[in-house]
Amino acid sequence: MGGEIIKAIIQKKYGLPDILELKEVEKPIPEDNQVLVKIHAASVNFGNLVLLKGEPFLARLAFGLHRPKYSIPGGDMAGRVEAIGKDVKQFQPGDEVFGDLSGCGWGSFAEYVAVPENALALKPANLSFEEAAAVPMAAVTALQALRNKGKIQSGQNVLIQGASGGVGSFAVQIAKSFGAEVTAVCSTRNVDIVQSLGADHAIDYTKEDFTKKTDQYNLILGVNGSHPITAYKRALSPDGIFVHVGGAGSQMFQAMTLGQLISMTGRKKMGSFLQRSNQMDLISMKELLEAGKVKPVIDRQYKLSDVPEALEYFAEGHAQGKVVISV
Repeated sequence: MGGEIIKAIIQKKYGLPDILELKEVEKPIPEDNQVLVKIHAASVNFGNLVLLKGEPFLARLAFGLHRPKYSIPGGDMAGRVEAIGKDVKQFQPGDEVFGDLSGCGWGSFAEYVAVPENALALKPANLSFEEAAAVPMAAVTALQALRNKGKIQSGQNVLIQGASGGVGSFAVQIAKSFGAEVTAVCSTRNVDIVQSLGADHAIDYTKEDFTKKTDQYNLILGVNGSHPITAYKRALSPDGIFVHVGGAGSQMFQAMTLGQLISMTGRKKMGSFLQRSNQMDLISMKELLEAGKVKPVIDRQYKLSDVPEALEYFAEGHAQGKVVISV
C-alpha cells in the first residue's frame, strides 16, 4: 500500500447497517483543487439511509446500480484543514471547516477526507466540531425549502410538520429568523424542545390533527409528513405553498403528481423538494449560527466504530435533532 493508513467505515453492497465495517484504508492525498481535512465529527442524515439501502431504487441511478459507487459513506463533517492542493484559494492548513460532501463523493465516516474547496466553509467560531457537523445538510435543506421553494416572507403563518427532527429543528429557527409566526407539529415528548427553539405554537399530533382544524397557513413544510396531499391543501391559505421535504414514499409520489396538478389549476402551490449542497447557503448558515439565531440540537453521539448502531437508531425515526459521530 505504501501510504499512510487511516480508519474508515466501508460499504461494499446495499443493505442494512450491519453490512458496514470499520477498515483500514490509505490516507487520501489532495489533488490540486482539493483540501485534505482531518475529520473531528460527522453526522447522520436521511440521505445516509438511502445510500445504505439503495432505496428508493431510483437513487441507484446516482449511487450505483448493483453496488455503491462510493465505498465510504457519510455526508456532513467538521474538522481541521491539514493540507491544500496548489490551486486552493479559500483555505489554509489549520483552518477549522465544516461541509456537506454529498455532492462530491461522500466519505465523512472516516478519519480524513480530500474534497473540493467549494464543499466547505469556515466553521462557525461559537460551535464545537460536533455541533458544526450537525449543521450542513439538514440546515441547508431547511433554508432552501423555506426560502427558495416556500418563498417565505416576514409575518407569514408557517407550519413545520416533523419539527423536532434534524431538518425540522433547523426549519423552526430559520423560519423565526425570517420573521414568520411558526407553528410546530411534533409528538408529546418534543413539545418543550420546539418551544425552546422559538416556535410560537406547538401542536401535539398525538392529540390533534392540524389538517382537521380551521387554521390556515401561508407555508407548510412537510418534513416528516404522513397526511394525504389533499389534507395539506385544506390547511393552506388561498395562495399558500406546501413543500414536501421528506416522509412516506407514497406522499412524495403524491407531491410530485397530484401536487403538480393542484399547482397548475389553482393559486395554491404544492410540490416536492430536493436539497442541493451549496457553499453560499452554508456560509449563510454560518452567519445565522454565529449570530445566535440558530443552534443545532444534538440527540446522541456515537464513535466512528459505532456508525452501524447510529444508523439503526436514526432509522427508528425518533431522534430529537441530530445524531452525531465523534471521529
